[in-house]
Amino acid sequence: MSLRIVVCVKYVPDATGDRHFAEDLTVDRDDVDGLLSELDEYAVEQALQIKEAADGDAEITVLTVGPEDANDALRKALSMGADKGVHVEDDDLHGTDALGTSLVLAKAVEKTGYDLVVCGMASTDGTMGVLPALLAERLGVPQVTQLSEVSVDGGVVKGRRDGDTATEHLEASLPAVVSVTDQSGEARYPSFKGIMAAKKKPVESLDLDDLDIEADEVGLEGAWTKVEEAAERPARTAGTIVKDEGEGGKQLAEFLAGQKFI
Repeated sequence: MSLRIVVCVKYVPDATGDRHFAEDLTVDRDDVDGLLSELDEYAVEQALQIKEAADGDAEITVLTVGPEDANDALRKALSMGADKGVHVEDDDLHGTDALGTSLVLAKAVEKTGYDLVVCGMASTDGTMGVLPALLAERLGVPQVTQLSEVSVDGGVVKGRRDGDTATEHLEASLPAVVSVTDQSGEARYPSFKGIMAAKKKPVESLDLDDLDIEADEVGLEGAWTKVEEAAERPARTAGTIVKDEGEGGKQLAEFLAGQKFI
């Protein structure tokens, strides 16, 4: 039986755009373009490499939770080479926190079927990095996180985790959840052929009823965490200009010393 890989991806606001909070202190997604989280591209890449190492004997499903526009994130992953997509969309999901998202993903992963779940190390908007662990707990399977190298052989997933003082070599029996870092290898750029092929790949749409989840378990009502207050960062002020009129080096050293840089 082919290895069933599910890659969890997130549609995030473009960090280069001008982002704002809505009145309910959630991110105003109508005010900025979105895209596939860059850190999730590494997860897609690792899944593709695992499939290639298995001589193609694997199926990759990309899974996302989000509004209608989140379909763009799925199409990007499909254009990279994933086989099919699953999109969980429901108005009651608005404002869902990481705990609620892990519930939705776990239900969707179980419904889809899996041997290995691959996640990025964190999203580029929330940057909490807790979802892989929450998802593994929900699914009741081992987790191996923060990997810079991943392989699957004989029903076991193996990986390398690079720390500040040591490198660990880890493994877990399947089914399992892994997360990969931005050091796991550059994500491939979709080819024109891949982009065209992605338009014909199947994407299944699910809502909360399909996953047997009550509305009050997710969204702002079901959230365990919330943003209580947000304020715009003050505009940058003009910096100090040191003009060299014979004493420039001395003035620069005094400035750096005053800022405790030297």
